[in-house]
Amino acid sequence: MRTNWDVHALAPAIAITATIVVVLIADFFFEYRERFKTYQLASFGTLVAIVPVLTLARAGGVRSLFGGAYVVDNYTLAMQAFFLIVAYITMLISVDYIGEGDYYQGEYYVLVLTSTLGMMLMAGARDLITIFVALETISIPTFVLAGWRKHDSRSNEAAVKYFIIGVLSSAVMLYGMSLIFGMAGSTSLGTIAEYAGSAGVPALFSIGIFLTIVGFAFKVSAVPFHFWAPDTYEGAPTPVTAFLSVASKAGGFVALLNVVYFGFFPSQTSWQPVLWVLAALSMTLGNLVALRQTSVIRMLAYSSVAQGGFMLVPFAVAGSGRAQQASFEAVIVYILIYGAMNLGVFACVIAAMRRTRSAEITSFGGMFRYSPILAVMTSAFLFSLAGIPPLAGWFAKFVMFRAVLDAGTPAAIVLGVIAALNSVIAFFYYAGVARTIWFREVPAEVDAKALRSPFALNASIAITGAVVLVIGVYPQLFARIGELAGSTL
Repeated sequence: MRTNWDVHALAPAIAITATIVVVLIADFFFEYRERFKTYQLASFGTLVAIVPVLTLARAGGVRSLFGGAYVVDNYTLAMQAFFLIVAYITMLISVDYIGEGDYYQGEYYVLVLTSTLGMMLMAGARDLITIFVALETISIPTFVLAGWRKHDSRSNEAAVKYFIIGVLSSAVMLYGMSLIFGMAGSTSLGTIAEYAGSAGVPALFSIGIFLTIVGFAFKVSAVPFHFWAPDTYEGAPTPVTAFLSVASKAGGFVALLNVVYFGFFPSQTSWQPVLWVLAALSMTLGNLVALRQTSVIRMLAYSSVAQGGFMLVPFAVAGSGRAQQASFEAVIVYILIYGAMNLGVFACVIAAMRRTRSAEITSFGGMFRYSPILAVMTSAFLFSLAGIPPLAGWFAKFVMFRAVLDAGTPAAIVLGVIAALNSVIAFFYYAGVARTIWFREVPAEVDAKALRSPFALNASIAITGAVVLVIGVYPQLFARIGELAGSTL
């Protein structure tokens, strides 16, 4: 294990930091008509940052820096590669949307990259201070991005709600962390795990764990801390909504993975019941409310809440039976598949809205008649989110239920039954949108010839669609990534 300053281990973060600086400086020199070049610089830098991730994976081993506060291992590298790919696809989705609107382009890409940098640091964080700094680096740029349509009152409202709830959740989380530090005497997750497993741990330690988890529950929009998400998702620019629903949510789940598995795990009675309740509530309320939505954006917002509940299921059973490693791997695999599914469906929604000028589900009626390929891809992503084979979503559900069966306790089985029922409920509203696309008439106000999808947007749909199809047919690829990440335990 290396403890010295390791530039290679930090190379992915250094590459993204350098890209941020280059884009920020270059934006000062580009004329307005040349602002497209900031996208080119940002996307190129993001792809370059993947190279050291691959070289580190090839080199193997565990690299520990800053006294163990930051660790680079298979799990870190898998999540860093995921965040970089998500950032790249987000920029593909965004480039024409931002370029055609009255937006500051250079600053947009700087904020997306800065939030991505926070996610990459979060993947390797093994210390409460590092986790908190990484989480704020993720969150603060997204507060600004949510209000990027500065002349739109709904976007302003979304940003204010998101900011207020974000600050509140950070305060609650930080208070919980301070209690844990006060009793464990260290911010290192390894030391906290030793303290959590010792005899005579006071009840105040459990309160600290509860407050910390509540803070993260706000970040991942788990019920009952989800109430900011639908308004923020609807009010923010749609590419920002896609980024929030995938990258920002995944960053929150990676933070939960770190604190639960590397810090709190021995104190299972402190965190497992809390996560059980959060999982059950998020799945059930998210799906039931999504059934009643008429806007596809709000439907996907509540769908994101429900999908977060499915991702919490392995957490909630991790301390039971033989489920520890299976649960860890299940969360990793679910995050990877969810990222492809959700980015893909949002890209399709953006492409459809260029013609419909509306986010109402009814405005997507008859899409198959004027854009059959888009109709097929949108339906594929929706059915993948519902977990229908042979699309990748079925494997995400499979690894989740496998973790439940490995746990084998009555509480785990009950949660598995709740998850199964919610999978059926989710199918109805996903299939309802697909039915509108294929069997409803084209609304009179839809201009089928207006603003056809640009190349970058089509490319993002093609990339995510290929992942959803390939992983659905050959899931061993993501399963292997999950196993390599799980070897960290």
